[in-house]
Amino acid sequence: MFKSLTTEVTPTRGNISIRGLDIVKEFSKVRKLIGYCPQHDAIFPLMTVEEHLWLYARVKGISQESREQAIEDSIEKLDLKDHRSKLSQNLSGGNKRKLCVAIALLGSPPIILLDEPSTGMDPEARRFMWSVIEKICTQDKRSTVILSTHSMEEAEALSTKMGIMARGGVFRCYGSSQHIKNKYSTGYELEIKIRKTASSELEQFKNDLGLQGDMSVRVNLEQAKTTLRRSNVDGLILD
Repeated sequence: MFKSLTTEVTPTRGNISIRGLDIVKEFSKVRKLIGYCPQHDAIFPLMTVEEHLWLYARVKGISQESREQAIEDSIEKLDLKDHRSKLSQNLSGGNKRKLCVAIALLGSPPIILLDEPSTGMDPEARRFMWSVIEKICTQDKRSTVILSTHSMEEAEALSTKMGIMARGGVFRCYGSSQHIKNKYSTGYELEIKIRKTASSELEQFKNDLGLQGDMSVRVNLEQAKTTLRRSNVDGLILD
């Protein structure tokens, strides 16, 4: 679908228009309206991060007076300041994906296509990428982001509308996250975050149970079990 939207392949049937422009006949105008991060990194190994952005800024037709600021904005958004002079072949997999997304964001186009942008990233980098995409959609409100992913967690975190496709182009369902859950889900996932216990609370808990010694180092487990049974407490976990 993304290859059809960017004329990498010609659609076998149907028409695609963006802002009333036919993408096949008027792509020279359409390409200025879209930013595209393909699934496979479209970067050159012997060019630096900054050189990539200068190249794609010219390809996308960003005016000379706006070019430098657009490049700085993309570097800032994707946190590539420390890597701007590195050759792309020396970047980690996560930073290569950041560079591809930075290229897609150049000039704040009204439509941004991201094909699995967090592929190959560690959890921390993936969360950062999510925050960048969310900021574009909810705070800047300059662009509409169309995102493809195999991660339901990623889709749910970022999307207002979701569609599940099969065989590259057949929609099986489309709607809000809650609509799809209501219609197709088979269970629930409960996530619980437990507040860290303060030392004073732990000391009070120890006194209430009648335990002796430093609980942070060692406890008499048999004594604790007996006390818990007497107190009708179901369980206790101590570090």
